[in-house]
Amino acid sequence: MTETLTALPEALFTQLQHENFVLLHTVDAESGSPTSSAISWIYAVNAGKLRFALDGRSRLIENLKAHPEVSVTLFGGGSVHAVYGPTKVLTDKLEGVPFPLACVDIEVIAVRDAMFYGARLSVQPEYEKTYDKRAADRLDGQVFDAMKKAQ
Repeated sequence: MTETLTALPEALFTQLQHENFVLLHTVDAESGSPTSSAISWIYAVNAGKLRFALDGRSRLIENLKAHPEVSVTLFGGGSVHAVYGPTKVLTDKLEGVPFPLACVDIEVIAVRDAMFYGARLSVQPEYEKTYDKRAADRLDGQVFDAMKKAQ
């Protein structure tokens, strides 16, 4: 069994300096059931804080406000990692982004290796955006710039 860390190790911190595919796990505000959503606008502010953006109209925002504890599944370093912590909605609308995106911080309280025994992740999940590449790159730049400026 691997030890539980209280901050991101350097390799995961470095990985989270760029856009990543992760799974965000929340508790549904109405039903109390677990939920999972794929997101890519996420980065590590430092080893103890993750920041991500979501559509401000998303049900996930209601979930976070009702139940701030979340986990994030991160694929990297040959393994699957679970990051746990409470969230804080910094703003319901990021400045400089063409539609309402909320910005949320996660205080990292635990990082665990979640890969099953005797296995290694040989290929990191990949995705591609299915809309105009130039528009996607421009929007990604706007979102990450706005998240870095959020207070």
